[in-house]
Amino acid sequence: MEHDIKAIAHKFIHTLQNRTSTDELIPFYHPDIEQIEFPNAITRTTAIRNLDDLKAASERGQQVMQKEEYKVTRSYVFDNTVIIEAIWTGTLAIPLGSIPIGGQMQANFAQFYDFKDGLIIRQRNYDCFQPF
Repeated sequence: MEHDIKAIAHKFIHTLQNRTSTDELIPFYHPDIEQIEFPNAITRTTAIRNLDDLKAASERGQQVMQKEEYKVTRSYVFDNTVIIEAIWTGTLAIPLGSIPIGGQMQANFAQFYDFKDGLIIRQRNYDCFQPF
Protein backbone atom coordinates (compact mmCIF):
# COMPACT_ATOMS: atom_id res chain seq x y z
CA MET A 1 0.00 0.00 0.00
CA GLU A 2 1.37 3.40 -1.06
CA HIS A 3 1.16 6.29 1.43
CA ASP A 4 1.63 10.01 0.72
CA ILE A 5 3.96 10.55 3.67
CA LYS A 6 4.52 14.23 2.88
CA ALA A 7 0.77 14.87 3.09
CA ILE A 8 0.58 12.83 6.31
CA ALA A 9 3.44 14.85 7.86
CA HIS A 10 1.74 18.13 6.93
CA LYS A 11 -1.57 16.88 8.35
CA PHE A 12 0.27 15.89 11.54
CA ILE A 13 1.72 19.42 11.88
CA HIS A 14 -1.74 20.90 11.27
CA THR A 15 -3.25 18.61 13.92
CA LEU A 16 -0.43 19.39 16.36
CA GLN A 17 -1.10 23.10 15.96
CA ASN A 18 -4.89 22.83 16.30
CA ARG A 19 -5.29 19.99 18.80
CA THR A 20 -7.59 20.26 21.76
CA SER A 21 -6.46 16.88 23.11
CA THR A 22 -3.38 14.68 22.99
CA ASP A 23 -5.60 11.87 21.70
CA GLU A 24 -5.80 13.62 18.31
CA LEU A 25 -2.08 12.94 17.74
CA ILE A 26 -2.07 9.22 18.56
CA PRO A 27 -3.42 8.02 15.16
CA PHE A 28 -0.32 9.44 13.44
CA TYR A 29 2.13 7.38 15.52
CA HIS A 30 3.26 3.81 15.00
CA PRO A 31 2.97 1.85 18.28
CA ASP A 32 6.79 1.54 18.30
CA ILE A 33 7.38 5.30 17.89
CA GLU A 34 10.69 6.68 19.09
CA GLN A 35 11.00 10.45 19.28
CA ILE A 36 14.39 12.04 19.88
CA GLU A 37 14.63 15.69 20.90
CA PHE A 38 18.18 16.93 20.75
CA PRO A 39 19.45 19.43 23.36
CA ASN A 40 18.08 22.96 23.14
CA ALA A 41 17.19 25.91 25.38
CA ILE A 42 14.26 24.00 26.95
CA THR A 43 15.45 20.38 26.86
CA ARG A 44 19.03 20.48 28.12
CA THR A 45 19.92 16.87 27.33
CA THR A 46 18.82 14.54 24.57
CA ALA A 47 15.34 13.20 25.33
CA ILE A 48 14.21 9.87 23.88
CA ARG A 49 10.47 9.27 24.13
CA ASN A 50 8.13 6.36 23.40
CA LEU A 51 4.38 6.67 22.83
CA ASP A 52 3.51 7.02 26.52
CA ASP A 53 6.25 9.62 26.98
CA LEU A 54 4.93 11.59 23.97
CA LYS A 55 1.42 11.58 25.44
CA ALA A 56 2.72 12.93 28.76
CA ALA A 57 4.91 15.57 27.03
CA SER A 58 1.98 16.74 24.92
CA GLU A 59 -0.22 17.10 27.99
CA ARG A 60 2.50 19.06 29.81
CA GLY A 61 2.95 21.26 26.75
CA GLN A 62 -0.74 22.11 26.67
CA GLN A 63 -0.44 23.39 30.25
CA VAL A 64 2.50 25.63 29.32
CA MET A 65 1.19 26.92 25.97
CA GLN A 66 -2.04 28.74 25.22
CA LYS A 67 -1.44 28.31 21.51
CA GLU A 68 1.16 26.92 19.10
CA GLU A 69 1.62 27.90 15.47
CA TYR A 70 3.80 26.20 12.88
CA LYS A 71 4.72 27.96 9.66
CA VAL A 72 6.23 25.29 7.43
CA THR A 73 8.89 26.95 5.31
CA ARG A 74 10.20 23.85 3.51
CA SER A 75 9.49 20.15 3.36
CA TYR A 76 11.35 17.33 1.67
CA VAL A 77 10.86 13.63 1.12
CA PHE A 78 13.71 11.14 0.95
CA ASP A 79 12.81 7.44 0.87
CA ASN A 80 10.57 6.90 3.93
CA THR A 81 11.54 10.19 5.60
CA VAL A 82 9.87 13.60 5.54
CA ILE A 83 11.95 16.59 6.65
CA ILE A 84 10.03 19.66 7.81
CA GLU A 85 11.58 23.07 8.40
CA ALA A 86 9.24 25.35 10.31
CA ILE A 87 9.04 28.52 12.33
CA TRP A 88 7.25 27.76 15.57
CA THR A 89 5.54 30.42 17.65
CA GLY A 90 4.19 29.57 21.08
CA THR A 91 1.91 31.78 23.18
CA LEU A 92 2.62 31.13 26.84
CA ALA A 93 0.09 30.13 29.49
CA ILE A 94 2.78 30.59 32.19
CA PRO A 95 5.73 32.99 32.42
CA LEU A 96 9.01 31.63 31.05
CA GLY A 97 12.31 33.47 31.35
CA SER A 98 11.62 37.11 30.46
CA ILE A 99 8.37 36.26 28.62
CA PRO A 100 5.12 36.93 30.56
CA ILE A 101 1.85 34.99 30.37
CA GLY A 102 0.37 35.68 26.93
CA GLY A 103 3.79 36.54 25.52
CA GLN A 104 5.27 34.67 22.60
CA MET A 105 8.41 32.68 22.05
CA GLN A 106 9.78 31.50 18.71
CA ALA A 107 11.98 28.73 17.42
CA ASN A 108 13.26 27.41 14.13
CA PHE A 109 12.52 23.72 13.94
CA ALA A 110 13.89 20.98 11.73
CA GLN A 111 11.98 17.75 12.21
CA PHE A 112 12.68 14.40 10.58
CA TYR A 113 9.79 11.94 10.40
CA ASP A 114 10.52 8.32 9.43
CA PHE A 115 7.43 6.38 8.35
CA LYS A 116 6.42 2.74 8.45
CA ASP A 117 3.04 1.66 7.06
CA GLY A 118 1.94 5.31 6.80
CA LEU A 119 2.67 5.99 10.49
CA ILE A 120 5.48 7.93 12.18
CA ILE A 121 7.85 5.37 13.65
CA ARG A 122 10.80 7.68 14.37
CA GLN A 123 10.93 11.44 14.86
CA ARG A 124 14.01 13.58 15.39
CA ASN A 125 13.65 17.21 16.52
CA TYR A 126 16.30 19.89 16.17
CA ASP A 127 14.78 22.92 17.91
CA CYS A 128 16.56 26.31 17.89
CA PHE A 129 14.79 28.70 20.26
CA GLN A 130 15.17 32.46 20.07
CA PRO A 131 16.62 33.84 23.33
CA PHE A 132 14.11 34.24 26.13
